[in-house]
Amino acid sequence: MMEAPRYYVPHSSRWPIIGSSALAVLAFGAVNFIQQSTDKVETEASFGAPVFYIGLALTAYMFFGWFRTVISESVGGMNSKLLDRSFRMSMAWFILSEIMFFAAFFGALFYARLISVPWLAGAGTNLETHVLLWPEFADTWPLFMTPGGTTTEAMEAWGLPFINTCILVTSSVTVTFAHWALKKNQRVPLAIWLGLTVTLGVVFLILQVVEYMEAYNELGLTLGSGIYGSTFFMLTGFHGAHVTMGTIMLFVIFLRCLRGHFSPEDHFGFEAASWYWHFVDVVWLFLFTFVYWF
Repeated sequence: MMEAPRYYVPHSSRWPIIGSSALAVLAFGAVNFIQQSTDKVETEASFGAPVFYIGLALTAYMFFGWFRTVISESVGGMNSKLLDRSFRMSMAWFILSEIMFFAAFFGALFYARLISVPWLAGAGTNLETHVLLWPEFADTWPLFMTPGGTTTEAMEAWGLPFINTCILVTSSVTVTFAHWALKKNQRVPLAIWLGLTVTLGVVFLILQVVEYMEAYNELGLTLGSGIYGSTFFMLTGFHGAHVTMGTIMLFVIFLRCLRGHFSPEDHFGFEAASWYWHFVDVVWLFLFTFVYWF
């Protein structure tokens, strides 16, 4: 593959406006979907779910179309070292923004556990507030009862969450083995290790669905079951969405590897997907520690 002699500037593209519109529809539908599910709105009056799925379909269309364009440019030799550096910086900033995204939700969790709950229980100078607002409130976590009387149970850490932790840690190892195989130009081990990584990602998502069904049907744990339920589903749900996106990315990379794309010297597409996968694995370790364990 010949390298482009200068920084390649692509032609005008329709994908940014399609992507912006798709994400707007997706966000609008998701918010209404969650709100209407929480409020138990009648099915015929609920529009959140259809809008959400339309936004999801548009987002998928944008991703596949835009990635196809970028892949065609790469295979066509339009990239250069300067553009490669730009890709690496962009991916690094994207992952940093994702770190800040999860930091906000972890911040909400820690604020509730370390500040709000002790405050409601009368810690420090807030004894009068405790007596007036909620005399029966106890400083414990998770909170098993809301002010409205909803009761729930905590998700056990050493069941499915621990199994999923082992799965994600193993997947980080397998994607690293795949990377080593690519650097040595060993195509068969590359396909095996990368295919195993994708399989582990799918298994993780299936087990998370099973976990959510258990939480809803057996533990009474929902988005409406107080601060514990809301932080639990916000953190694990958004992480599951990121695992889904990471699994799709790795699957696309897997298909590209089968078609002979990438070389030991030029494979940033693979590296970008593996960076992202390692990121979601690390986030899960924090989730397992602070949401399930402690």
